[in-house]
Amino acid sequence: MNSLLGTLGPFGLAFVLTIVLFFGTAGGGKGKPLTWGWALALSLLAGASYSASGWPFSLVKGVISDGLSLAQGVFPGLTLPAIGLSMVAIVVWKRLSLRGVVMMGIPFFYIASSADGGLGVFADKIALAAQQMAT
Repeated sequence: MNSLLGTLGPFGLAFVLTIVLFFGTAGGGKGKPLTWGWALALSLLAGASYSASGWPFSLVKGVISDGLSLAQGVFPGLTLPAIGLSMVAIVVWKRLSLRGVVMMGIPFFYIASSADGGLGVFADKIALAAQQMAT
């Protein structure tokens, strides 16, 4: 018998969390909408899961790296952390709905996971846990 995470895998987990976040922030159904804390925590987990899932999302990391290289030609010294903080600034000062914050949070946490910081370690742990539970 496989565990839930092992059966889903990192991509399946990211997909399910994206659906939960997309529909869980709208409200109008029988369930209550997600709170801000749950929405941000689940978007962190979804972004790290996308980062851990490998192909085809490894292509996204390549596109981000290529885009960063192109942007560094125009703006020397631009880094992934600078892009991430710019996204945080948009969330803080632009009036976004909860769904808007979540839909910006998933790529933010994906970029942060790809930046080889603490969230990169978190993404690696998600991939390792899914692999170990599947065996």
